[in-house]
Amino acid sequence: MHDNTGQRQIGYRPDIDGMRAIAVLSVLFFHLGIPQVSGGFVGVDVFLVISGYLISGILFAEHARSGRISFRSF
Repeated sequence: MHDNTGQRQIGYRPDIDGMRAIAVLSVLFFHLGIPQVSGGFVGVDVFLVISGYLISGILFAEHARSGRISFRSF
């Protein structure tokens, strides 16, 4: 998706929401003690990687648009 300046905009990504849901559920099931789910820490890792991806995309888009990153507005 592009804005009126031709810059790429980050839009809603249902696939990312799905991965986040799986990550959260894996942690939840681990803490509930469901024996088939071991390694809830992997869900935490996946969630953090997805968060880093989304935050980086927002910051790169702002830098491309304005030439700088304002952490205050972020």
